[in-house]
Amino acid sequence: MLSYIVSFFKFLNSNSKPSQIANSFCIGLILGFMPKNNIFWFILLFFFAFVRINKCGYGIMILLGSLFAFMFDSLFDSIGYAVLTFAPLENFYAFLLDLPLVGFTKFNNTVVCGSFIFGLLCYIPLFFLICFFVKFWRKTLAPAFVNSKFVKAVYKIPLVEKIVKKVSGSK
Repeated sequence: MLSYIVSFFKFLNSNSKPSQIANSFCIGLILGFMPKNNIFWFILLFFFAFVRINKCGYGIMILLGSLFAFMFDSLFDSIGYAVLTFAPLENFYAFLLDLPLVGFTKFNNTVVCGSFIFGLLCYIPLFFLICFFVKFWRKTLAPAFVNSKFVKAVYKIPLVEKIVKKVSGSK
């Protein structure tokens, strides 16, 4: 557990651009909100596993999105219903359902459709918010955190010192 926390902070301070970190968080959130019982989710998961994004942020946001997705199910259902009953697209949806294997994506499920649309709508605001946070973290919070008396005192504890050495790989 501690190694995941340390890797998260390494990830925030890595040489990655803030936009790369924000992109991995946003993609992870889309997958976190979506129900996991359809082939569409697995196709997206497989596709983004081979794209150059930060896997730590991707995984963290899939887990966080999954933890909180149940609270938004009624919202997802409302959005999905509005999209799937949009009259100009009903013939297109009927055509898609007639195609082989498209039914396994469950795009016609209001919660699947609504969670995907909601994730896409959250992408741009979350992207800019994460970019701002990473820049703020790197310039302001990280130096203040490392130089604080509390952190220096914690690093002097022998057990913490051993854990930090083990995680960082130094001897």
